[in-house]
Amino acid sequence: MLGTEADGLTGSAALLLASQQAMAGLCGLGGFVHLREAAPGELRLAAVSGLAPGFSTAWARIHEVEEVPPARAARSGTGVWSADGMGTGASGTASVPLPGPDGPIGVLSVLTTGAGSPTTEDWSFLATVAAWAARRAGPGSGNSDQQPRESDDTGGGAAAELRMSELTVALAEAVSSLDVVRAVQERVLPPFGADGMLVEVVERDHLHILGSTGYSQEFLDQIEGVPLTTHTAATMVLRTRMPCFAESPAEFLRLFPPLESLVNASGKRAWAVLPLIASGRGIGCCVISFSEERSFSDEQRTLLTALSALVAQALERARLYDAEHTRAQELQRGLLPRALPSLPAVSAGARYLPAGQSGEVGGDWYDVIPLSSDRVALVVGDVMGHGVTEAVTMARLRTAVRTLADLDIPPDELFAHLGDLVRDLGDDSYATCLYAEYDPVTRICRFSTAGHPPPIVIHPDGTVVRPEPDIDPPLGAAEPPFSTHELHLPDNSLLVFCTDGLVESTTRDIDQGLDQLERAVSRAVAEKGQSPGADRNSEPAFALDELCDTVVSDLLPDRERTDDDAVLLIVRTRGTPDVNVASFNLPDDPRAAGQARQHVREQLALWGLPELEMTTELVVSELVGNVSRHASGPSQLRLLRSDTLICEVYDSSLTTPRIRRAAFTDEGGRGLQLVAAVSRRWGTRFLPEGKCIWSEQALTP
Repeated sequence: MLGTEADGLTGSAALLLASQQAMAGLCGLGGFVHLREAAPGELRLAAVSGLAPGFSTAWARIHEVEEVPPARAARSGTGVWSADGMGTGASGTASVPLPGPDGPIGVLSVLTTGAGSPTTEDWSFLATVAAWAARRAGPGSGNSDQQPRESDDTGGGAAAELRMSELTVALAEAVSSLDVVRAVQERVLPPFGADGMLVEVVERDHLHILGSTGYSQEFLDQIEGVPLTTHTAATMVLRTRMPCFAESPAEFLRLFPPLESLVNASGKRAWAVLPLIASGRGIGCCVISFSEERSFSDEQRTLLTALSALVAQALERARLYDAEHTRAQELQRGLLPRALPSLPAVSAGARYLPAGQSGEVGGDWYDVIPLSSDRVALVVGDVMGHGVTEAVTMARLRTAVRTLADLDIPPDELFAHLGDLVRDLGDDSYATCLYAEYDPVTRICRFSTAGHPPPIVIHPDGTVVRPEPDIDPPLGAAEPPFSTHELHLPDNSLLVFCTDGLVESTTRDIDQGLDQLERAVSRAVAEKGQSPGADRNSEPAFALDELCDTVVSDLLPDRERTDDDAVLLIVRTRGTPDVNVASFNLPDDPRAAGQARQHVREQLALWGLPELEMTTELVVSELVGNVSRHASGPSQLRLLRSDTLICEVYDSSLTTPRIRRAAFTDEGGRGLQLVAAVSRRWGTRFLPEGKCIWSEQALTP
């Protein structure tokens, strides 16, 4: 690739390599080289990289009198940039002459993609590559090819050409900073015979190690975080923007006498310290080192200097990606639940796995939302697509779901509102979602699904239930009404939710993936089993987080090769024991409030909660009194003993109770204020036959 192998690179191979390097260094659309012909005033296309074959035909020959950038550069002997893409769609063309003893012998050109002329550093890089190519393509170089050499030509290239092509491709394909470091390590060190490498980047006026090989951790700790004001080889090349070559420890110490201890600790005997300059600023340095003393020829120094510009461009692009990707991941992590709540009705474990190959954030999400009366909402969703926009859309949907769930509306009605929100985002916005409500008193789970697979149910005895309801289209495509489905769940049942990234891939369809998920969960539950000596209704011994890890390892054994993010949510249900539920019918007359207070006193005495009698009587008096004044027909009182004491009053009216501001002279209007004052929280939910007003109190006043 470089060094000794490049010493034998001449003719069209060198020109092709120059076109590739120029294209990669400027992140251009393509690169090409024209050489002067024997016929006066003519330029012949000698090498093309990154462009379609039609380009070679259209620009096979150019006359120097033409006004295209290569001809102008050949005439003037200086670099030329013009907003002329030469018919390729590029934003412009940058051309520099190949210097010869009697004037330019040709022109190296790059089709640029950015706005405006290349920077000073870009011109310097192009001039360096052009000078190297000129020495290879000049008289006596063996340049006798009659056809332009193209980058897709696979015949007879020298080993150096092949390796430099590999480096160019690797840097062009590098996504992250670590990809760039890996490309340098794999493509640069072997051909030079180097055994050490350091890539350092500037962050907050200090140099930090991005990647290394061939150095001990003790040495790396000594040079990590060196201030730019320190006099070292790395800081010097960043200040001067010139590479530094030291062929022996003695030469290195002549330049940097105070660094003798570092030289001894490094174990190296020769160094090439290369500044990484991109967009007009120093972003870091690359150090190539050797365990033996060695000399650097002018050719090798030129190649390494050109290489540093190539690496700098790739590294700057990769660090922009790293920064954006980190921000997007932080955004997504911040929008997902930090911890799942511990609730009386359910316990839950979940895993979110970002895509391994694409590196993009996605729109998968999950949530566990406490509702009134110990009920719980379980949500899994997936915004179609990947990127920051999808992550933000996911956040908007998750917030909307939480807001709508707080209104205690049923799943089908919630989906109707959510579908309107997705449609407002645009015609190309779609999301799949599953929303389920579990009621621990009835042990019924009601759910609606829009384009999303239904949950898998594992009963305590190991029986697997796979509901197969009619699934509505995804949100954004579906129109109300949405279907609602019911599941009757014994205590300690498992509900398994997922997104398609967990079960669908290029090697299996979603049905096969769901079958594998079912087997994986069943097998994991059977292997972990129940706690010793427990009956079938007791809490299983295994933790749900542990179960999630086992299932994910089974479904996605190689997470780094996944191209979609995935969510797994496993929920264990618990019903409310009958002894903790008490219901009382109340008459439609003024005696209802008094009877309600009597029921409260008796029930709290049975539950051993006499300290709550006063506040609970106050609550039910106000709630039942509201029913007597503003509704008609009989009502019902229900008390639930859980982590809190829950009081519910049911009636047939759809009127919404609300707190109002009472004047000093008003005789009423303060009832709900009193309820709110003595309750942890309170609210209203509407039912097909009326409404329920509820209040929660802490068991300890």
